[in-house]
Amino acid sequence: MARDWVRHPERRDELGFEVIRRLGGRLTPRYRLSAYDRAWLDDEDFFTALRRFEAHDLLAERRYALRSLLGLVDHVPGDTAECGVFHGCSSWFICEHFAGTARTHHAFDGFEGLPAPTARDGAYWRPGDLVGSEAEVRRLLEPFRAEVHRGWIPEVLSAVEDRRFAFVHIDVDLYEPTRSSLEFFYHHTVPGGLIVCDDYGSTLCPGATAAIDEVMAERSEPVIHLPSGQGVIQKQ
Repeated sequence: MARDWVRHPERRDELGFEVIRRLGGRLTPRYRLSAYDRAWLDDEDFFTALRRFEAHDLLAERRYALRSLLGLVDHVPGDTAECGVFHGCSSWFICEHFAGTARTHHAFDGFEGLPAPTARDGAYWRPGDLVGSEAEVRRLLEPFRAEVHRGWIPEVLSAVEDRRFAFVHIDVDLYEPTRSSLEFFYHHTVPGGLIVCDDYGSTLCPGATAAIDEVMAERSEPVIHLPSGQGVIQKQ
């Protein structure tokens, strides 16, 4: 059987996957491997772009899902936004998708790392985690119609009070900024627009998950939980 797999190129991935599955089942029994026959894994344009930001593939599934979801709002009017820019990877994918359109992208980050987590946020995060460079993000987004808003996110969202949004990405990890971001952008997202919450299914971000569930419990739209860990809300 093994010789047959090696002899036929189309079965080599299957052999490698089986080896990794058996080894992984012993080393990390909680982790579930996905199937190996996914066409997006051969998207060289995507991975070439991703390598500008990340040398590993740990978040590749999330980045690809984000990029794919953008197409759902091609004909929905409004700007785009991201709360929690870090190094600018997701903002770049958003801007690149809508390059040449009249949309403006709004990138929000304090560029000082996370604030002190509360008890609701669990024990994983520490103050100062996830520090990004404002100068780096500004250079990255300079070719696009983009505005970078620096500051504590709950306090600087008023800068776009008069704007309406077709696509919003929320990736701030902790309870308070997640709740503030979702409450604000829910009201400023147009019907048919999408809000993608990066941390919704992460066990490292219980505060973010709780904030999203609390905000949406009072609203009619469901939170669609993707296998990548993202939560997607389509404004009705």
